[in-house]
Amino acid sequence: MDAILTINPGTTTTRLGLFTSDGAGVRALAEVTLDHDEAVMAAFPDIAAQLPFRAEAIGTFLRGRPSVRLVAVAGRGGMLTPVPPGVIAVDDALVDFALHRPLHPHASNLGAPLAQRIAAAAGCPAFIVDPVSVDELPPVARISGCPDIPRFSFVHALNIRACGRRLAGELGKPFAALDAVVAHLGAGISIAALKGGRIVESTNRMENSPFSPERAGGLPPMALIDLCYSGGYDKTALKQRLYGRGGVFAYLGTKDMRRVEAMIDAGDARADLVWQAMVYQIVKAIGAMAAVLDFRPDAVLLTGGMAQSARLRAAITARCSALAPVVCYPGSHESAALAEGAARVLAGQEIARAWPPAPEVEPMPW
Repeated sequence: MDAILTINPGTTTTRLGLFTSDGAGVRALAEVTLDHDEAVMAAFPDIAAQLPFRAEAIGTFLRGRPSVRLVAVAGRGGMLTPVPPGVIAVDDALVDFALHRPLHPHASNLGAPLAQRIAAAAGCPAFIVDPVSVDELPPVARISGCPDIPRFSFVHALNIRACGRRLAGELGKPFAALDAVVAHLGAGISIAALKGGRIVESTNRMENSPFSPERAGGLPPMALIDLCYSGGYDKTALKQRLYGRGGVFAYLGTKDMRRVEAMIDAGDARADLVWQAMVYQIVKAIGAMAAVLDFRPDAVLLTGGMAQSARLRAAITARCSALAPVVCYPGSHESAALAEGAARVLAGQEIARAWPPAPEVEPMPW
């Protein structure tokens, strides 16, 4: 059976999917998560060194399915330079950049190298789709207030755009005509304004977002500067404090929001306050993104792992339903989104860009 393989590397996991395509649509044949021992992963000197280990694990998965013939492999795009949305063909230059010069170290940087290695063995093309560095901000959104630090886009583009396409279909309008606020609520949080199907504004998942289960989100700059020079942290330790050990974890010692809700149900007032504060910041950011759309979005869309919580959905809906209907697509839809991108290229409905793709963002006016 012909199939598209999707690869989504995480810190200690590699999520795989096999999909058949029918035109630009896809159907899941299998989706699995390969768990990797934390001690084994910690022994690698850097993320790039994990490539052979993860490739062998994927090979073992595929050898258990001899009836499958790969027609494409789609990997999660890593921490790249700003790119336009869509599908990018994987080549040696992209692999070299992802492995050796990414903007930030992250397991997702292995998406393109793994896709290339598996696709080469199968004799099929390799792609990445809508990496987090998709940047469609207009010039007005790039002005930060400090010329040394222009604003840029770093957003969960893959899931946001995939859910946007689904919403547009359900509303009976083209994706290019959709105006919506999309909140991706996971270990990291991205809240974006889709205007005409373009991500024209977002909270930047690494810096300006509401705090999340493991990330500190936007912080008061003067206090952060003081913390940098306090002598209590070196650069690496402070980044870990903000990204990975920040947010809910910093207050409650857990990143598991199901456990947090259990703590609330058991009468833990501190857990309730932290949870309420996170919801407060999420709702505030949704309102800000609605302002970008002149407070007339077609919908407010909730997605990501935390959107599986009925408590969270109810709290956000109660505060945001006055803006627009609140729609929820719980969980991550990234594997299917990767497969759909590859299927569009295979069906001739989209042309894969070469690396590095020319940016489509509007130039600054000076």
